Amino acid sequence: MALQENEMQYSDDIVKILRDGNGGDAEVTKSTITKILSRIKRYQERIRKHIEDNYIEFMPNQTTSDAYLDEGEQLVRESEHLLQTIGSEANAALRQANSELGACIDEFREMSLGLRVSFRILKVDDLFQCVEEANSNKEYLVVLDHLGKLKSLIYSDGGTDVDRVFQKCECYNTIKVKYHIQANILKQNLQQRFELLVQFTEKPFSHSKYITLQVSKDVNQLQDTVMALFQARYNPIKICDFLLENCLEPLILKPVSLDYSEENPEHVRLTLSYSLKEMSRSLRPSYKKVFENIKLLLNCLANINVSVSNDQQVFSIIGDHIKQRFLNLLVEECLMHAIPKNMSEYDESTLVEDVVQFEHFLADAFLINSETDKALSDFAEKFESYFREQFSNKLIKSALDIMHKDLQDMALIAEKNSAEDVAKNPFLFPCCMVSKSTLELIKLMERILRQSHDTEDESLLNVISVILISYVGEVPKIHEKLLESIPQQSALFYNNCQFLAHWVTTNSEKGIPTYPALVKTLHMSGSKYLNVQINYQQKIIMGILKEFDISDAHTVGTAPLKLLRQCLRQLDLLKNVWQNVLPDAIYNKTFCDIIHDFCNEIIRRILAMEDISATVASELSELISVILEKVPTLFKHKHEVIHIKSWMKLEQLKMILNASLQEITEQWCEGAGILTANYKAEEIKHLIRALFQNTDRRAKALTKIV
Repeated sequence: MALQENEMQYSDDIVKILRDGNGGDAEVTKSTITKILSRIKRYQERIRKHIEDNYIEFMPNQTTSDAYLDEGEQLVRESEHLLQTIGSEANAALRQANSELGACIDEFREMSLGLRVSFRILKVDDLFQCVEEANSNKEYLVVLDHLGKLKSLIYSDGGTDVDRVFQKCECYNTIKVKYHIQANILKQNLQQRFELLVQFTEKPFSHSKYITLQVSKDVNQLQDTVMALFQARYNPIKICDFLLENCLEPLILKPVSLDYSEENPEHVRLTLSYSLKEMSRSLRPSYKKVFENIKLLLNCLANINVSVSNDQQVFSIIGDHIKQRFLNLLVEECLMHAIPKNMSEYDESTLVEDVVQFEHFLADAFLINSETDKALSDFAEKFESYFREQFSNKLIKSALDIMHKDLQDMALIAEKNSAEDVAKNPFLFPCCMVSKSTLELIKLMERILRQSHDTEDESLLNVISVILISYVGEVPKIHEKLLESIPQQSALFYNNCQFLAHWVTTNSEKGIPTYPALVKTLHMSGSKYLNVQINYQQKIIMGILKEFDISDAHTVGTAPLKLLRQCLRQLDLLKNVWQNVLPDAIYNKTFCDIIHDFCNEIIRRILAMEDISATVASELSELISVILEKVPTLFKHKHEVIHIKSWMKLEQLKMILNASLQEITEQWCEGAGILTANYKAEEIKHLIRALFQNTDRRAKALTKIV
């Protein structure tokens, strides 16, 4: 009633203002503004208390915001009406008003902005209460709608005064936090509800796995939950991986025991069980059985396939994550093996018609897009070509059989091509060892080249690409343990890849498809596994040197020498398995890199010493002598040691340990001597301080090291 009386009084005042041709009496206008200001202030005081309770003090407050909202809407209408009236019809009369009225209007404008901000906050508060109420009733779509409205209010980027003031309010950050909490609560609630309605379970046993899919028949609740879940940007990757790895892949690759039942009044249930053992291809199910089982799987899940937006279904979202892998698996591991083996089977086959019908089924279920996902239709179109490529499949199988053979059964090739000859002519392949299986593989590919030329069937050349791609993919898997544990295996695999790449390059003019990419892949694959072994050997050396302790100021002792000899023995063992296998240039570079790290670590340890007595200096010199004597024997030609980056530095370190102050300064030669090639001035100064006592001669020598 008080609100209605105030509104009637305010309306009478406005009418009185408008009756006066000059805009009404200024005192009446001022009085009207003062009244509404007073009402706004009282209103703001009440809502400020409400805001503080809910967003700052977090005091228990059961007051509903509906009353505030109604009153706020009325005040907004009245203030806007009054401002419009003052700004247009009463404008001439107000020019005569005193300065107090102008100040009153300015204050009113400021209070009006505050009113709108307060009203914004009340709307936010009301929506939060609506969210809590909808959550309690499990109306998740309603919650999602309220959260959308909250987001637009909280993160409004309209750039208005109301937005800016609202975002500077003390309660703004609390509101944002509360919004994110509610959004997370919604996702959790939806996830929990979804997992009650749609249950995916797996029970792995030692040699088999049992999978159950159970979908509720409460369609309304199920679809509301699914729609809200996906509209809340649910990440379906877990479901996608489960369906692909535990259902679709086994259905395609394994004999599966499947049971589909709709008898239970509360849910639809599908169970499947299968062996975890590697299956022979001869035991895989027929493509018709695969199609039938996949249809049952999708039918079981049909009730969750709701429309999430104008252009998205739940299955289309799932399809975006799995369809590429699923279709590739279906084509490569099922349909390709269903191609008839002879003309009689070809004439009787209905494979093409069945594939086309199945593709229509997947498209109708929205799992694939018939306009863009062409894997099945492409297979149908190329069916005849695939049939005529059975011979190619046999060739590939023969190649795979060769790849399973022992890598260590090897032979020497390019025996006459010395390292010097190869350096002059890059088209020559260097002398080294390769696996005999690689030579067999090359004979097979050369036979394919001849047959392609004789039959003018260029498609056979594609088989060579497939064989080589299979080689870099399959051989590391087949011989994984040996490649990791036996250095000679990685060296042979490197040589094999390089030799195959050389063969492809040599025969590139014969039309081998994508030969540059094949060559690059072969080079990279061989280098990858050799580098892994190099890194492993470096770790062994560094692991031994972890115990290398030369910190005793009086004597080095015997332990460091033992460790050095252990490192050199490890290098000698590596030499025995690599030197006669790898090409000379690769062996030399590899050993130079490994020995550089080894020598560099010894140098680093010595340079880190703060005080080196004459006795210790002599013992360190002897340790270095052991390295300098042994390392050249690791190469066929001892002069190869000059390519070790840290070799000269190590030799010079031995000299420094045995040299006088004068000899060191002469070797430095004011920054122009031979020491400057490998040492920095600070390193030489450090060694001088460590080796010589603090005397005038040492100080003078240090001044010359710049």
